Amino acid sequence: MYSLIGRATIKARWFIVAGMAAVFAIGATWGLGVFDEFTDGGFVSSEAPSVRDAQAIEDEFGSIGAEVVVLYSSDTLTADDPEFAAAVQGAVEEIRGLDEVASVTSYYDTQLPSFVSEDGHRTFAAISLAGASEEERAGVFSGIEEELREAGATAGLEVTLGGGAAVFADLTEQVQHDLEIAEMISMPILLLIMIIVFGALVAASLPLLIGGMSILGGFAITRVVTEFTDVSVFAANVITIIGLGMSIDYSLFVLRRFREELAAGRDKRDAVLNTVATAGRTVMVSGLIIVLSMGGLLLVDVPFLHGIAYGVMSAVGVAMLSALVALPALLYLLGHRVDKGRLPFTGKRRAPRPQADTGFWHGLAAGVMRRPVLVLLPVLAFMALLASPILDVQFGGVDERDMPKDSESRVVTETLANDFPGGEEETFQVMVEGGGAAAAEAATAALAGLDHVDGVRPAAEPTADAVLLEVLYDLDPFSAEARDLIEDARGVEVDGAELFITGGASDRVDMLDAIGEGLPYMLGYIVIVTMVVLFLAFGSIVLPVKAVLMNAVSLGAALGVVAWIFGEGHLSGLLDFTPSGYIDPSNLLLMIALLFALATDYEVFLLSRVREEWDRGADNRTAVLRGMQSTGSIITAAALILIVVVGAFAFSGITFMKMIGLGMAIAILLDATVVRMLLVPATMRLLGRANWWVPGPLGRLYSKYGIKESDEPAAPARERTPAKV
Repeated sequence: MYSLIGRATIKARWFIVAGMAAVFAIGATWGLGVFDEFTDGGFVSSEAPSVRDAQAIEDEFGSIGAEVVVLYSSDTLTADDPEFAAAVQGAVEEIRGLDEVASVTSYYDTQLPSFVSEDGHRTFAAISLAGASEEERAGVFSGIEEELREAGATAGLEVTLGGGAAVFADLTEQVQHDLEIAEMISMPILLLIMIIVFGALVAASLPLLIGGMSILGGFAITRVVTEFTDVSVFAANVITIIGLGMSIDYSLFVLRRFREELAAGRDKRDAVLNTVATAGRTVMVSGLIIVLSMGGLLLVDVPFLHGIAYGVMSAVGVAMLSALVALPALLYLLGHRVDKGRLPFTGKRRAPRPQADTGFWHGLAAGVMRRPVLVLLPVLAFMALLASPILDVQFGGVDERDMPKDSESRVVTETLANDFPGGEEETFQVMVEGGGAAAAEAATAALAGLDHVDGVRPAAEPTADAVLLEVLYDLDPFSAEARDLIEDARGVEVDGAELFITGGASDRVDMLDAIGEGLPYMLGYIVIVTMVVLFLAFGSIVLPVKAVLMNAVSLGAALGVVAWIFGEGHLSGLLDFTPSGYIDPSNLLLMIALLFALATDYEVFLLSRVREEWDRGADNRTAVLRGMQSTGSIITAAALILIVVVGAFAFSGITFMKMIGLGMAIAILLDATVVRMLLVPATMRLLGRANWWVPGPLGRLYSKYGIKESDEPAAPARERTPAKV
């Protein structure tokens, strides 16, 4: 297969170059329009009880929540001053006149004290927007945002905007800002690293070219996906992280192999063909594992994860094809000119020898393999210590604390909570449908009798068929006790009536239920996919099992560090985030899928070279030593580059993205150091010849269908007789 791909790439090189130009053109124009199509993604399924109940309440009472809160402030005037009142009333009337506004409620309409701050210098208007969905109302908000600001500001009042629509607008703006900052931080560093690695400007620029194409291609495909399903706004950052990081990693391995082939005296045609057959095979194995693993998120009924999964699959798919097809086409056109632009201080470099029996990485692996048990046990103990904080993690959700401290929508939310009467009270809504006044009274009494409930009050004018109640409670809405309260409220039964519950912790109850139901299927799917692809790549059933165990070790350690930092709040001052004491479970699930897939990456790169040596007749120990030496420097460079890419997002203003970026950087660091340098050579030494064992039927399956460099059937690994280990 790979010889066919290589020959087709050479033959169609100019068509491929034209296709690359088309990807850049489409991605940079139409593809970037995906930012206008992003949504909040939804953290609970449309079939979840909290969503169904919220829709039933909206059908009966209309939109009961305010999508926008306009906060009016004055340093000198109070809400009772005629000048202040006239300014706000005038602004409210202007807003009411907008076609996009469904309703506006203010202090001057209701005279409710909860609409005025305790010092009297602030009041707010609660606005419901026209639109049948949150996405439509978010679009409406963007169209009238400036008009909302101008209404009232002309009278000398300070106007700030909050509410769900404003939060989403701030999130979208912050995501784009974070992308710009990440690019400003990472791109110069990446170029410098690649110049050091390759010593030539042309070679160093090619991975960045492929990386840019992967990002833009990922955005274009994701925009197509948005036509069929919601995609979270956070997908933009994840596409950039994974698309840029993996495309550069893949390009490094392809470039490195191509230069080795040229240095060995082959012409550019044979160099491309051999590169596609070796490094290209490795890239395909790695890419398949990541793309297929991300599909595991689709087995968990959390829409937020689905959109990001599609985005990552798109970006990695483009990165894999770019490195497998587009880059070899460019390399064939360049030939030896790939080394053009060599910088004077880099000196003349020799390509590494395919069979290297000396060097730093060879010596390190040899040292580990001399005393594998003495290395393995302390390292596993250290990784277990890093993983231990995950045992105490508390699951919560996302709120204003995940936004930058100076974010306008966060400031408004915190102002309402801290400075307005009753702002600190937590609530959820209950609609009692049917049963008349008697049922409403019974429901009120039953709800008021639940633990931690402070009171129950009407939330809207009753309709002919239903009464809407608001339940006040004294719990942290992210706590397990708040979720228990929702479960207790759902258990309330009233004769002749049906209760519908939304708000509070109801969505988190549903999300945790969905995760609890889907997690075993997701983990099982990811493990099976990883093992099947690794078996087809290496013709062993032992190596895939070992790889999964190594992944679990590094994943547990990385998640433990994340829980220690973001769950317990350590280093919050240094990293500039507000700790909540909780981690959103959907974010943790996303990290599990991403990190498990990426943890396989460098093991695939290393084992591909080890398998190459094994197939040439080397014994197990020699194959490992040569594989370590041949890939040591390039894996280190690839890991450093990926750490720079993902680490740049540790500077994100959104805590979730900060956690993803830092968590991935930690996982990559552990994989490229502790796992690759210590655990892999130690375990492969202990397993010895068993590394390559495969039962007869599976050996024949690998011989026929294995992902091999050659198109000719290969003998199963167990039929070979390696030298004594």
